[in-house]
Amino acid sequence: MFEFNRRRFLATSAAASALASAGAWNRWSYGAPGRIPLKLGVQLYSLRGFPVERALKFSAELGFEQVEFYSGMLPIDSSDEQIEQIREEVTKLGLSISAHGVNHFGRDFAANRRTFEFAKKLGIPQISADPDPESFENLNDLVQEFDIRIGIHNHGPTHRYNRVADVLQAIEKWDIRIGACADLGHYIRSGEDGPNVIRALRGRLYGIHLKDFAEKKDVTKGVILGQGHLDVPAVVAALYDVNFPENGAFSLEYEENPQDPIQDIRLCVDVARNALAKVQP
Repeated sequence: MFEFNRRRFLATSAAASALASAGAWNRWSYGAPGRIPLKLGVQLYSLRGFPVERALKFSAELGFEQVEFYSGMLPIDSSDEQIEQIREEVTKLGLSISAHGVNHFGRDFAANRRTFEFAKKLGIPQISADPDPESFENLNDLVQEFDIRIGIHNHGPTHRYNRVADVLQAIEKWDIRIGACADLGHYIRSGEDGPNVIRALRGRLYGIHLKDFAEKKDVTKGVILGQGHLDVPAVVAALYDVNFPENGAFSLEYEENPQDPIQDIRLCVDVARNALAKVQP
C-alpha cells in the first residue's frame, strides 16, 4: 500500500512535484496524470432555507454539476428508500453527489461504520468530517474496508483543526484515504492563504469549500466570492497544480442570507465560472 510520508514530502517538495506531474502519485487518489476540468458543485447547506427538492432544482438551474449533502437535508439514518429516492432525483436533474458532511466521528466503531455504510449506499467517494483524535485508528480500518475517503474539515479559530498544519499533523501516519476537505473561508478566518493551503495538502486533498470572508479574523462576514480575501483564479490554478481528484468535492458554500440566497449564489457562480474559464486545464 502506498504510504504518504509528510516529513519526506516537505523535505523534497521539488522532487514530489516532478513525480506528481509524471503520474507517480497514487492513481486511486488523484487520477491519471494531467489536468482534468474541475466540476463546480455546491454544499447544500448554502440552500438550507429550502426543502431538499427545491434546493436540488435550484442547484441544477444555477448550473452546478454536483451537490454535497449535509445531514439537515439527508440524515445518516435515512432509509434505503429515502436514499434511493434522493439518488434518482439527483440523477434526473443531471447532477451527481460528491460528498456528505460535515460528519462527526468518535471512538464508537459501530457508529462510525454506520456512516460509512450510509456513504456506500449513497454512492459517494468521500465524507467530509470532524473526527475526534481517538477515532483515527478505526477510521483507518474503515477507509480501507469501504474504499471511501475522509476529508477533515477545518472550522476556523478555536477549532482543533484550525490551521493546515493541524490537519497535516492529524493525518500524517494514517492511510492516504484520510485527508482533507479544505474550507477556504475558514482558513481566511485563521489567517491562511487558500492557494498555499491547497499546495500544502497536495496528495491528501479530497474536498474544497469555496467560500470568502471579509476579514482575516474569527468573527467576520461572509461575502460574494472575490469580494473578500479569496483569490479565486489562484485557487483554481492551485487545484490544477496539485491534480485535484476528478471525483473530488469542489463545492461552493455561501452561508449568508439563508432565506433568500439565490441571487448571491448566482453572483458567486459567475465569479467561479469566470475563474474556471480564465485558468484552463
